[in-house]
Amino acid sequence: MVKDSNTFNKLKIINDPVYGFIKIPYDFIYDILQHRFFQRLRGIKQLGLTSLVYPGATHNRFQHAVGAMHLMSSAVAVLKSKGIDITEAESEAVHVAILLHDIGHGPFSHALEHSVVDRLSHEHLSLLFMQQLNKEFNGRLDLAIKIFKNDYYKKFLHQLVSSQLDMDRLDYLRRDSFYSGVTEGVIGSDRIIKMLHVFNDQLVVESKGIYSIEKFLIARRLMYWQVYLHKTAIVAERMLVKVLKRARFLICNGSDVFAAPHLLYFLRNSISFKDFSENEAVLEKFAQLDDSDIMSAIKVWTHHDDFILSELSRAIVNRDLLHIELKKESFDKSKIKQIKSKIKQDYGLSNNDEVSYFVSVEVIENHAYSLTDENINILFSGGVIKDVSKASDILNLSVLSKNVKKNVLCYPKALRNWVANLE
Repeated sequence: MVKDSNTFNKLKIINDPVYGFIKIPYDFIYDILQHRFFQRLRGIKQLGLTSLVYPGATHNRFQHAVGAMHLMSSAVAVLKSKGIDITEAESEAVHVAILLHDIGHGPFSHALEHSVVDRLSHEHLSLLFMQQLNKEFNGRLDLAIKIFKNDYYKKFLHQLVSSQLDMDRLDYLRRDSFYSGVTEGVIGSDRIIKMLHVFNDQLVVESKGIYSIEKFLIARRLMYWQVYLHKTAIVAERMLVKVLKRARFLICNGSDVFAAPHLLYFLRNSISFKDFSENEAVLEKFAQLDDSDIMSAIKVWTHHDDFILSELSRAIVNRDLLHIELKKESFDKSKIKQIKSKIKQDYGLSNNDEVSYFVSVEVIENHAYSLTDENINILFSGGVIKDVSKASDILNLSVLSKNVKKNVLCYPKALRNWVANLE
């Protein structure tokens, strides 16, 4: 007997290099996976230009989303085995929510988050994609959207999707460690998930899992400074932002700049949340964007008549990046002024705005644990709840929660010896 093609063989198996075989848990999940909005994530690198540092880090947002969904399946199964009431509808919805939590990412993920669409985060765009999918699937995502927005009465379901111990973080730490080869990021995600519980509608970790949580927080701190905020990745991504800024400037001033039509649309126009909300065509244009559009344009821009655009594009394509210095203290203002003056003269630039494409000063910061977000709570016998920073005998609260700041100075490599003589 031939089964209906709409229901036949949707519970497929995906072979994932991190977890092994991943089962698609619901027919509806398969339908979302096959949707063009979700398939575009195959063309968006998880770690932006970090592959310029760690050549293996070329994995994409599609893989991460599927991995996070897999961990959600494990978490739901564990919680249900401990008597936590999760209906089939809620289970499907929380799977959909985690699967789509990053669907709003644009090309190169976080690297260009506010460059293609200004002042609009990927979380906002993810919600817009979910709402559009909800229209196409006749309201099937209603509950998933409520969970995603934290509007559903079972708050622990939202915590599984977005918190300081969500399935998103558990997957990206393990996955990014795997693909980058940085073993400091390896975490015991299986152990952590098996220790999850719910107490007073809050996601908690049983006390037996505290050591796994300690390692998770330490791994997160190490991965940020060793991978996510690696100095070469930082300078490469800043240059990527600047090359798009220059292209936008030239286009807005009447210059002919090559790009795919859907990329040109966002370079020519300043698109707001209102534009997305009121015109479905804008979201469709955004859904066509991925890393290949940016890199194809940059390759062409290496031959553009504009010196700034061509020089920055060539540097990215050839990995001939700006020199970068990081330190705790602020950089001397007179030194920065001299560097800018030297570049302006050597490159024949006309104003400080043009100089800013080749010299940048900024501050980067990160902390492993936030005291202002929902805490990671440890459940002890007798129903005693303690924040992990107070329950642990090795974690230093002041170190975990402190924003570690580093000052960044970038300028052309050709000036390194000249700058060294200034000091």
